[in-house]
Amino acid sequence: MHLLMIVTTVTIACWLRFSGHIPQGNWHLRWQRSLFLFLFPPLLIFMTAISIVCMGTQGKMGGMYSGSFSYLLALIFLAFFNILGITLTFQGWKSIKSARECPLVNLAGKQARLLQTGALFAGQMGFWQPELVISEGLLQTLSPAHLESVLAHEQGHYHYRDTFWFFWLGWVRSCTAWLPNTEPLWQELLVLRELRADSYAASQVDPLVLAESLLLVVSNNPITSNICCAALGASDRLDQRIEALLTPTEPTSESQLQSWHIFLFAFLPLLTVVFHS
Repeated sequence: MHLLMIVTTVTIACWLRFSGHIPQGNWHLRWQRSLFLFLFPPLLIFMTAISIVCMGTQGKMGGMYSGSFSYLLALIFLAFFNILGITLTFQGWKSIKSARECPLVNLAGKQARLLQTGALFAGQMGFWQPELVISEGLLQTLSPAHLESVLAHEQGHYHYRDTFWFFWLGWVRSCTAWLPNTEPLWQELLVLRELRADSYAASQVDPLVLAESLLLVVSNNPITSNICCAALGASDRLDQRIEALLTPTEPTSESQLQSWHIFLFAFLPLLTVVFHS
């Protein structure tokens, strides 16, 4: 019975990934849909594995005896997830430690770490309370107006806690890289993360100035890792970002946004523990 649960869950997860389509339109709608397609299937698999481990190898469910093979399979899944999580945490810690070795500077009343390189870079590094990291090359190249727009963009990443949430999303990506369309959805979420930060910055600075800053910075990003890092040039879909800045976005009503309640269905496998005896 437990093996049937695993097969059913994996089938549903693959079907959702294959049948789901990323919608067109503003980043609000794309974000909700893409996040569901990216996160719901792995969450369903994760909850199924937890429920099987909780039920153990003894007893029956639905009149069928439990087997040790499905229990062992679920245990291997969870161990694999945990090992990847520890690995990513260690890599993130090393990145943060490296950033904190850079000297502190004051920019418009805010502290930032100064990266001693001629490349153009600005990004947030850390978990829940990330630090702004900015390069010497950026300070020497950008005008005060352009620098202000870059700082506004990075404040957007800080406002949405992108480094924290994308650390966990990156963990999900690593755990379920074998699922269909994992990488395309991940890249879409990275683009939408930047569009969201751009939108936040555009409400505080001139969107045209921010677009000019993007053109200068996006092709000179020396940091390619997304672990605990949200950088101005993290996405290479520059045309989408420029177009979004120069084209007014239509307002999205709350009724159009997908409810978070739909993620509760991913926890349904936990109810099967009740029927195990």
